[in-house]
Amino acid sequence: MQKYIVPVIAAVGLAIATPALAYDSASPMSMDAAVGVATDAGLATVSHTEFAGDEWQISGRDVTGQYMEVDVDATTGRILNVDH
Repeated sequence: MQKYIVPVIAAVGLAIATPALAYDSASPMSMDAAVGVATDAGLATVSHTEFAGDEWQISGRDVTGQYMEVDVDATTGRILNVDH
């Protein structure tokens, strides 16, 4: 029975991780490319990224330490919104 515990735990871990991987692969623009766009817009450190349907929402801090969120269109790479 104990020899089955590790494979079961590994299978559960993969099942949980797979949806998170799907967000990045389903987007025409990779998360890394979207973070690059957000960095060009003034984001200095990234604390959170989320793929929300057709856009990447990337939040963190600018060079002055202020909170900043940049929404990037996942198809075109265009900046949709910047919140400070």
